[in-house]
Amino acid sequence: MQTLPTALRYFHEVASTGSISDAAESQHVSASAISRQISQLERHVGAAIFRRHARGMELTDAGVLLLAHTRRMLSEGEQLAQDLSELSSGASRVIEVASSEGLAASVTPRAVSAFCKEHPEVTVHLSVLPSAEATRQVIEGTADLATIFALGPQRHVTVEHSCPAPASAVVCADHPLAERTQLSLAELCEYPMSMPAKGITQRELFDIATSMAGLTPKIALTTDHINPAMEFARSGAGVTLLSRFARRDGLSQGLRFIPIDHPALAERSAQILTMPRRRQPALVSALIQQITALMQEY
Repeated sequence: MQTLPTALRYFHEVASTGSISDAAESQHVSASAISRQISQLERHVGAAIFRRHARGMELTDAGVLLLAHTRRMLSEGEQLAQDLSELSSGASRVIEVASSEGLAASVTPRAVSAFCKEHPEVTVHLSVLPSAEATRQVIEGTADLATIFALGPQRHVTVEHSCPAPASAVVCADHPLAERTQLSLAELCEYPMSMPAKGITQRELFDIATSMAGLTPKIALTTDHINPAMEFARSGAGVTLLSRFARRDGLSQGLRFIPIDHPALAERSAQILTMPRRRQPALVSALIQQITALMQEY
């Protein structure tokens, strides 16, 4: 079911490929036909939407705005086609959820499981991705929603819910730090640590904080997955950093979560993201409410 006007369909293809010739090939039309539609679209918009370079086509600021609008139209058209198909065939609704590792190990699957019990006609596809990739999928309409960790305001998305997600030090019950009620960054750096790879929000904050303090931590294990990090702490090998969302569901059995006295490690938030100004189906809104309510319980 084609819901985009021809000019916007061609524009979207050029923006995706960065080339008029590649867009023409994929759309099975001539390059001149693509160029005419782009020129007409620019006249209608009243601004250039591409910069022409020898290496290809680059979006202008107006083009970026138009691409976001086009993606919303495309996503809503796909949603309409799916809704109509489901009405005629009785097929189940599929909701695409992208989640960062830390939330995919706790709050997101708990919320999804509760949602699926209430809506047996729905299938949820949960992808575990880095926060940046999960956000990109929401922007492009590949995912209906994302649950991520972020360090500040998000661009080109709607933040449906946001709550603080400060990092805590996590150690086993017989670790020398286990009975402490609070730790300094310097105390943490006295022990071997498990940390995510560079580029993950928690690691970014930790690296900034230790660099500013002139501290050199001993990173004994680098892993982007929560279970190896927890096992590292549970074995007594050292300390890992996790949010409060990892404290439930039996994942944290035998572990102690200790607040860290440093403002940088409190900068992170857990967020639910959707495509901006997109009409959300009622079932997606219901899942967002389920995740929001569970985040507030932690």
